[in-house]
Amino acid sequence: MSEPSVILPKWLTDWMELHDISLWGASELKDFLTPQDETGQRFPFAISFAIPMKPQIMVSISTGPNQAYADEYAKVNNRINELSEALAAEVKIRGFRSKPLAASLRTDTVNIKGDFPQKTAATRAGLGWIGRHCQLITRQFGSWVRLGTVFTDMELPCGPPLERNFCGSCTLCVEACPAKALKGNAWHPGLSREEILDVRICDRWKKEHYFQYHKGHNCGICSAVCPYGLKVLKRKPDKT
Repeated sequence: MSEPSVILPKWLTDWMELHDISLWGASELKDFLTPQDETGQRFPFAISFAIPMKPQIMVSISTGPNQAYADEYAKVNNRINELSEALAAEVKIRGFRSKPLAASLRTDTVNIKGDFPQKTAATRAGLGWIGRHCQLITRQFGSWVRLGTVFTDMELPCGPPLERNFCGSCTLCVEACPAKALKGNAWHPGLSREEILDVRICDRWKKEHYFQYHKGHNCGICSAVCPYGLKVLKRKPDKT
């Protein structure tokens, strides 16, 4: 077998190890409309990484969010933003363009979305697949993660992308959703968000019922009941 033409730079693997990031990868996004840099150029690649949430907190929100979850959500998002900024700076030091994607930032309030789907970069990097709850599911942490993305023009070995879901016939998340916003469709690449989730119904429910948690940006019930997350809890009962 021939050697790959592009290899991961050692500084990048060392950086991930230094920051205790165990789940990460690169994705090729040449066919996607990525954000632009200050000159109007887009980015052909992205580095994706996942930061796990505390399992004990995630399992505690099966009937609704609580303050511990809201605090953990903010803490992990802040860490992701710090890491993304730092990684983008490291990429620039080495002569490449880069741009971090802020965690959980809505830049399009009409369509209720950000500059680019973190989950798209993550599935293209092979980190996981999209569940019926419209969230990334990883083998390592289930869907109990938050995602970071740094766009770049630094060529990296990518993927392979995950192009199927591994949810089987499970619909626990769909049944648990109090807003009835999940449509039950199984994800595959190219399936639109709207075919999985009615984002307006979801958003409205959270604002009406959980406004005290980041102005209605928190729920997490669908993720709390995901069997892939519950496996993490059973496998690592002492992990916090």
